[in-house]
Amino acid sequence: MKLNEQAVLRFMQQKDYRPIDAGELARRMEIHSNDRGALRNILRKLLGSGRIMEGAKSRLSLPKQEEAPQKKAKWNKRPDLQKGQGTSQSREFVGTIRFQASGFAWVYADIAAKENEGISFTEADRFRCEAHDSGTALDGDRVRVMPIKSAARRTNGPTPDATPKVRVSEVLTRRSGRVVGIFRRKAKFSWVEVDDVAVRGNFDLSVESTAQNGQLVVLQLDAWDRPDTAPRGRVVEVLGWPGDPGVDILSIIHRCGLRTSFPDDVLAEAHRTAETIPAAEMARRQDWRDRLVMTIDPADAKDHDDAIWLEKISSGWRLAVHIADVSWYVKPGTAMDREAQERGNSSYLVDRVLPMLPPELSNGICSLKPDVDRLTKCALLEIDHGGRIARAEFFDAVIHSRAKLSYEMAQAMLDGDDSGDPATIAMVREAWKMAEKMRQARFVDGSLDLEFPEFRVALDDQGRAFEVREVIHTTSHQLIEECMLAANQAVALALKRRQKPTIYRIHEDPDFSKLDSFADAARAYGYKVGDLSNRRHIQELLDSAKGNADEHVVKLGLLKSLRRAAYSVDPLGHFGLAKADYCHFTSPIRRYADLIVHRSLQALLKNPPEKQDRLPSMADLTEMARHISETERSSAAAESETKQLKLMEWLARAATLGDDAPPLQGIITEVRQMGLFVEAICIGMKGVVKREDLPDGDWFFDPVRLCLRSRDGRTYEAGQGLSLRVGRVDFARKFVDFHIAGDATSANKSKSSRTPKGKPSATKRSSNSREKDARKPTRGKPKSHAKPSPAATKSTKPQKPKRG
Repeated sequence: MKLNEQAVLRFMQQKDYRPIDAGELARRMEIHSNDRGALRNILRKLLGSGRIMEGAKSRLSLPKQEEAPQKKAKWNKRPDLQKGQGTSQSREFVGTIRFQASGFAWVYADIAAKENEGISFTEADRFRCEAHDSGTALDGDRVRVMPIKSAARRTNGPTPDATPKVRVSEVLTRRSGRVVGIFRRKAKFSWVEVDDVAVRGNFDLSVESTAQNGQLVVLQLDAWDRPDTAPRGRVVEVLGWPGDPGVDILSIIHRCGLRTSFPDDVLAEAHRTAETIPAAEMARRQDWRDRLVMTIDPADAKDHDDAIWLEKISSGWRLAVHIADVSWYVKPGTAMDREAQERGNSSYLVDRVLPMLPPELSNGICSLKPDVDRLTKCALLEIDHGGRIARAEFFDAVIHSRAKLSYEMAQAMLDGDDSGDPATIAMVREAWKMAEKMRQARFVDGSLDLEFPEFRVALDDQGRAFEVREVIHTTSHQLIEECMLAANQAVALALKRRQKPTIYRIHEDPDFSKLDSFADAARAYGYKVGDLSNRRHIQELLDSAKGNADEHVVKLGLLKSLRRAAYSVDPLGHFGLAKADYCHFTSPIRRYADLIVHRSLQALLKNPPEKQDRLPSMADLTEMARHISETERSSAAAESETKQLKLMEWLARAATLGDDAPPLQGIITEVRQMGLFVEAICIGMKGVVKREDLPDGDWFFDPVRLCLRSRDGRTYEAGQGLSLRVGRVDFARKFVDFHIAGDATSANKSKSSRTPKGKPSATKRSSNSREKDARKPTRGKPKSHAKPSPAATKSTKPQKPKRG
């Protein structure tokens, strides 16, 4: 079919056509991913001329005869975009507010909310809210906001920041209504000094507390309706004295609204859950206990979600992906189910894990441990020689894992170690042959390779950081990643075809105005940029940056231009993975979305249970998808903040060593008149090199090239690599002042030294694809990076699995 305007109009004129969004239209018309950029251009023209119209949730249709073709499309790139394109420019909408350490906040629009029907968020679904416009909102609150007009914010980059802005008009619901602060008492008066990312100041107490002066406490907000009134609350928990081991992490946990313990009714229900499986249930399931089913996980893993089995067949391979059948133990409406839904997911902090399910299940009867019978849901896939899924079926099974491998053990087998069980070694090696083909096919389809350096902070028995270790990912990680991605894709496709209500994992197409801005920035760094609406051109740009000093800046810029992955009841596909159908199926122990998917899949099984679990209504599923998308963000914020806190502790200790501390590999991310914004790539820590701390010379800012120059011709510009040493750590601002280490001229390399490189070998790190949980597990073999102190006792860092 020739792709042109008439082809699109003819497709929409069919009798059975119903309004769908651009992504679904491309799939229905069977448009290849390489041609989707052309389709977008056609839709722009049709929308602009009024020959098609855009309705609720960006769905496209032919205009009704009685309506004038007046709607300007989502494709109109307007820096002053206001809510409600085609409707009133002043219409309010609902979203979730997330405050940033620098003081402002992002409001993420709840696209599926009933209040937001008829509003297109295709141009922007994230809006900037300044601190003075945030009202009484706290981090994570659900708010109603009003768009406000403002000029594009000036930046030092090649393009202005045209992010639309909003003002909070009402706080609808509090995430937790809790803040953390220092309890103060003077004479008969007591209050709490709050220094939160959303609000700073003194909170009055509505009830007296037994806390001691100077202790860190959790304050539950009682009333705060207007920003011009004093907030009041009551102390609900005393965390301890600032500086005591663990108190800093507890502070972050409470500030992010996470739960540290399970209610009594949940624990009681978990204790009553029997490990013995009834004979009738065993008979209903396919018996895989005599097969060589194996798990491959981090060496210290306890919650084994998945196991695999594989055999070579004439048409390719037959792959069984067994996933812990949590749905058999956790039933809808029970105390454990309600708690799991409220938590949304497990949280993997720098020093502990906050599980979604009680340990009796997460580390016990649901975990696919070796040498015991375990219940699973199995996706049995046939993979052809090209690495693509040719056939899929699903059933309930019982397994008896025969091999518990760590990633290191599996990698040793792939590297030629023959000292283990011959059958296990043969299966692991055959599995990689298959996974390598699957990986190659995924990149051919347009999956993005956005791998960033990963690291782990090692803590001593007092919870103090003493070492930073780089996480090395190997082919054994990629092997498991590809198996999990394939299972997720197969389940999503089956559920969509049978129109079963469920929750999908989505990563919508990017905001192309942001991609245009990113393209301008990449050109400023000296790169040739093609049509970034084509995934292949995006990957070509990433490949050309591979190995260069500014590779990190280019990847980070692209990452910021992509949308955030989320959960949805609509199968909108996954842009970063280049998959039209995708869901989360493989980790029900740690993600509630997967548990919902398991329940939805029951009707499609070859051996469905006699009594299937009740599925939520579409309205309830929509709310669940919104809620678990928010809990995922809260967990990610807590994980990032706890890691950053311990990193800063480690850097502060390194600063005391002065020039004796090992230098850190860094990159200049932005240049301003006051100095250089830099990032220590190896540890992901951002900071600044002030102009007065630059090497000797008369430095001045060049506003044309956006660089700092010296009179003798030296320059510092974005994308240059640097060796950095820690100067000062500001815990309050969560910022680091760096100094340039070594020969200052060594960083002043011309961009002409850039040598484009091809796609990385499959033995390198695996892809990211914007959403972090879609890439391979992050629990790889750690490599010691640098030590500010020789005292090393133990690492207590929990390792978060990040499978498909």
